Amino acid sequence: MSDRPDILHAVTMTWADFWALIATLNGEATEANCRRLSTELSRRLLPDIIGFAERHAEALYRLDQEKFGSLPVADMTDDKGEPFPQSGDSFLYARCAVVAAGRDVWESAFSDAGAFAPYTSTGYDGERLLYVPDEAYELATGKEWDRATRYCFESFSNKDGWPHLRG
Repeated sequence: MSDRPDILHAVTMTWADFWALIATLNGEATEANCRRLSTELSRRLLPDIIGFAERHAEALYRLDQEKFGSLPVADMTDDKGEPFPQSGDSFLYARCAVVAAGRDVWESAFSDAGAFAPYTSTGYDGERLLYVPDEAYELATGKEWDRATRYCFESFSNKDGWPHLRG
């Protein structure tokens, strides 16, 4: 049996439970909101923390699509006034901001990329949400978490979302 907590348990967290926890962010991944979520999550059983990490990674993975990643940054232009493209990191943080905005925004983005577009703005930075599972784990166990999830949430990892990158 492995001593890695990230592979000891099947995902036990339902999507409904995940989105209920995300709702504690009040739509934004601010420092205070993410700290509150980490604390709330740390009070749960270890399989719930692991399940949250899995659902979060999957939610980000599903948004890793060219139709979202090719959107320009909403409030930036280059020196010629042309739309400014998202970087891999800014695309990841925009995806986090969409998840932080909640289930309705996340779901609506799949049928309307326009629902995703505002979250590319520099006013939205969901990066802080990336650290919630690790912080919750550390608060709960007193140990750092060297985790792996089933889905990779790094930009461009969803090969189905980026068909021209397959190779």
